[in-house]
Amino acid sequence: MSDQNTARGESTDLPPAPIDVLVVEDDEGDVLMIREAFEQHAQRTRLHVVNDGADAIAFLRREGRFQDAPRPRLVLLDLNMPRMDGREVLAQVKADPALAAIPVVVLTTSAAHDDVVGSYSLHANAYVTKPVDFDAFMAAVGKVDEFFSATVRLPS
Repeated sequence: MSDQNTARGESTDLPPAPIDVLVVEDDEGDVLMIREAFEQHAQRTRLHVVNDGADAIAFLRREGRFQDAPRPRLVLLDLNMPRMDGREVLAQVKADPALAAIPVVVLTTSAAHDDVVGSYSLHANAYVTKPVDFDAFMAAVGKVDEFFSATVRLPS
């Protein structure tokens, strides 16, 4: 390990720390497939799951039962959920200076033009339509996992 790396707090000898990912999804079947896709691709991630938008905001702001929640470095967000939908979550996250830098990937069944444009207008970092086919779903989630955990540099 070089002195320059040590001065920056970096180490080439240690494996990178896992990335906490918040999955905001109300469909338990999709949650199971997302978990399986992340496990199958074996990137360095820890998944945390909430089932609606209100819990997503509480988790991100570390409120109530989520006061000890880790700060996720990536959010996978479904659009159509109870209590608070994904559009409202996205708007609140990107309007909050403490949360705005967290990448948000919309992962939803909708391929509607208005949903795509609306999500990007609210500053989504990516929009992925959930494939219906199991293998295609696994591949799509695996690509998201690989891109955000191995390819890009995320804010701390």
